[in-house]
Amino acid sequence: MRDNSSATPSRRTVVPQPQASGVWLGLVGVAAFSFTVPFTKVAVASLSPLFIGSGRAVVAAVLAAFALALTRQRLPRGTQWARLAVVAAGVVIGFPLLTSFALTATPASHGAVVIALLPAATATAAVLRGRERPPLAFWLITTVGALAALVFASMQPEGFGQLHWADLLLLGAVGAAAVGYAEGGLLARELGAWQTVSWALILASPLMLALTAVSVAQQPPSAGPAQWAAFAYLGVVSMFLGFFAWYRGLAIGPIASVSQIQLIQPVLTLCWAALLLGETLAWSTIVGGLAVILCAGAAVRVRLKPAAAPPAPDAPQSAPHPDQDLQPVKD
Repeated sequence: MRDNSSATPSRRTVVPQPQASGVWLGLVGVAAFSFTVPFTKVAVASLSPLFIGSGRAVVAAVLAAFALALTRQRLPRGTQWARLAVVAAGVVIGFPLLTSFALTATPASHGAVVIALLPAATATAAVLRGRERPPLAFWLITTVGALAALVFASMQPEGFGQLHWADLLLLGAVGAAAVGYAEGGLLARELGAWQTVSWALILASPLMLALTAVSVAQQPPSAGPAQWAAFAYLGVVSMFLGFFAWYRGLAIGPIASVSQIQLIQPVLTLCWAALLLGETLAWSTIVGGLAVILCAGAAVRVRLKPAAAPPAPDAPQSAPHPDQDLQPVKD
């Protein structure tokens, strides 16, 4: 296929093979996000869930506004605003608010159980939205990994029990984040990684500011140093800096592969819950954690296998793979 063919995008940077740097950046993002549930649990001890869910977005939006202004980023155009609205609805509004309310009634370890479903949900959203077609082996390992994560977390003292309203909120949070992650990973290829989350924060800021004002009017925030420190982490890292690495990793892609790194997140979350909140860390945590990590590594390895040898010069050349067709334009 010639570069000036109508089937070839006019603006692209071709990468011969998917880059492992996407996986490492995804791991950095997951490490940052793994503190979100424990620190939310710390914060809700004194602060209202509405204030936590909306206020952290306002803090991150202020940082995003400064970053965008200082670097003089161009405004998104056309349908990019609609796609940013999807990202904002999922990761700026939906996930923070739903998890904040859910964690008022359930321990951090229980939250990690349901959130363990997020990698599989993100991979599904990526396939539907990004037209990625992983091989059958990838889906088999992904299924095993998701089941391993669920079994691992379910074996904890505060694992799955009877479904109640907090579980429904957590499931809603998983669905919202999966859609936001998948759309954000694709949009980061056009706008850049940190620019995507920054514009999403700006777009959602009027609503989140209004919700913060309502929460302050209903219950003026009053908390100790630990609660305020946890809230600061949620606003600065969980809502802003963590997405720098996460969306950059998804942009490098493939999204379906990088998303599987999140199978490690429940392992890390339960470790932090044990260290920071004193929740029990049983032998099953070690065994289950190893199973989850091995499955995540196997899934990434299958998806990032080198491509087949190029065809002979006289053979017709096939269309580029969806994962290789559009790559990040800028950081």
